Amino acid sequence: MIYEQILRHHAVFSLLTAFLLDFLLADPYFFPHPVRLMGKIIDFLEKSLLNLQNPPKIQKIKGFVLVILVLLATFICSLALLFFSKRIHPILFLALEVIMIYQCIAAKSLYSESMKVYKKLKNNDLQGARRAVSMIVGRDTDILDEKGVARASVETVAESTNDGVIAPIFYIAFFGPIGGMVYKAINTMDSMIAYKNEKYLHFGFFAAKLDDAANFLPARLSAVLMLLTSFVLPGFSGKNALKIFLRDRLKHASPNSAQTESVAAGALGLRLAGDTIYGGIVEKKDFIGDKLREVDYKDIFRSNILMYGATVCMIILCTVLLTIMRILST
Repeated sequence: MIYEQILRHHAVFSLLTAFLLDFLLADPYFFPHPVRLMGKIIDFLEKSLLNLQNPPKIQKIKGFVLVILVLLATFICSLALLFFSKRIHPILFLALEVIMIYQCIAAKSLYSESMKVYKKLKNNDLQGARRAVSMIVGRDTDILDEKGVARASVETVAESTNDGVIAPIFYIAFFGPIGGMVYKAINTMDSMIAYKNEKYLHFGFFAAKLDDAANFLPARLSAVLMLLTSFVLPGFSGKNALKIFLRDRLKHASPNSAQTESVAAGALGLRLAGDTIYGGIVEKKDFIGDKLREVDYKDIFRSNILMYGATVCMIILCTVLLTIMRILST
């Protein structure tokens, strides 16, 4: 009877079990991860297709071909795995579904990697903190002071609350584990080839635009859930979070990144963003938030509380919606 109920409500069961696995295990380095495979495919296709001697239009077309091939490979492989596992045995299908969803959620990894920075700063190990933060940000870290390292970590946790946690769950809720995997492929392409530099400006054009489109709704949902968390949990200013969100949510080159960063800045009473150095080149950025106080290493932990609060809200919301959808379909 329990076995039949689990299979009948497998979407809810798989999502909750995957979230629990992520909370307990994160992403063990020894465990094969589909994002690594996606990265290898993208790297292979880039080496095969990218030629900086081509005119910009041709580079864009080749970048579009890469996007289509990666999406097709991800969709077909995910579909085939689930299809054949279900034909072999329902339990195998359920186990595979749980694993696929678990590998789409990165809440614990985000927490663990950012808290390595927290611990280094707490122990006054600036060099160690710079090395730790360099693993989760793309900016130059060897010139950052303690406040700069802490600020970079807070910004990363705030932005990654969407693309590392809420957005994958969003697509999993609507399209199952295949939707989650396709989103991870989009996000991985964005992180590898969607830079606005000479090499990728044209080749990564479609990857960047697709990522912007895929994150448009989830980023705003993430911001709302973080706002809710800032009003409910002690130690945060929900009123200021709402104020800064309404004022600064579009102060970023990306239409999505400042959505969650603005909430975090307001909830914590910090000023985030501003000019940032990438590869020795200063990138001009607007400030997000007001400097009500100085940032410190404890804000890394606080930003993770916001992230987990939003994640729990998202899990509850999706559980309710999936249950309602299941009842309506019977």
